[in-house]
Amino acid sequence: MASRAVAVLLLLATTFLVTTKEVAYADNTAPSTTYPPKASAPPPSAPLVKPPTPVVKPPAPVVTPPPTPVIKPPATPVVKPPATPVVKPPATPVVKPPATPVVKPPATPVVKPPPIPVVKPPATPVVKPPATPTPVVKPPATPTPVVKPPATPVVKPPPTPVVKPPPTPVVKPPAPVSPPLPPVKSRKDCIPLCDARCALHSRPNVCKRACVTCCDRCKCVPPGTYGNREKCGKCYSEMRTRRNQYKCP
Repeated sequence: MASRAVAVLLLLATTFLVTTKEVAYADNTAPSTTYPPKASAPPPSAPLVKPPTPVVKPPAPVVTPPPTPVIKPPATPVVKPPATPVVKPPATPVVKPPATPVVKPPATPVVKPPPIPVVKPPATPVVKPPATPTPVVKPPATPTPVVKPPATPVVKPPPTPVVKPPPTPVVKPPAPVSPPLPPVKSRKDCIPLCDARCALHSRPNVCKRACVTCCDRCKCVPPGTYGNREKCGKCYSEMRTRRNQYKCP
């Protein structure tokens, strides 16, 4: 890296010197501008004739060849000899002599004499004289007999039987006989019957469409504007839609 930096610095110095020389040479060879001498005032009779001014061409600049760059030979790399590894001699192991075991003499057991038992003299029992209880004599109690008066029996009068009147039978009026349903033979017969059935419906067109299909299948339309579906049998009362709802109005 240091050799490259030195080479770059030398190249910059040489180019700087060459450019300064070219600038100095160009300044020295620049053509000098010569002005013609002023003519004296001619007499008034003779016409003024100006001599032609010679055209002086500047000399062509001398082209100097570029300086040859100084090429230094490549620096030979410094090869350091391989360092010889330092081989340490093997350390001699320190062998310690075996420690002599310390043998302690057996301790003489201390024999304690047996304790002398303490013999207590027998305690003399304390004999108390028997206590003679004095008997308590109670006088005989003479019970006084309690004589109760004879209770007078309470005689209840016999209960009077409650006589309920016989229930009056409820007579239901006879159910009005409904007129027989008009016969249905074709789909055209269902239209006037369904118009009367769906007269009070909130959506009469939907009601009429369902009523006509039920009438065409079951050949019956129940009387009235609502209810009475059982009069047309299970075909009319149990017919359902896809959503499991009653189809016939």
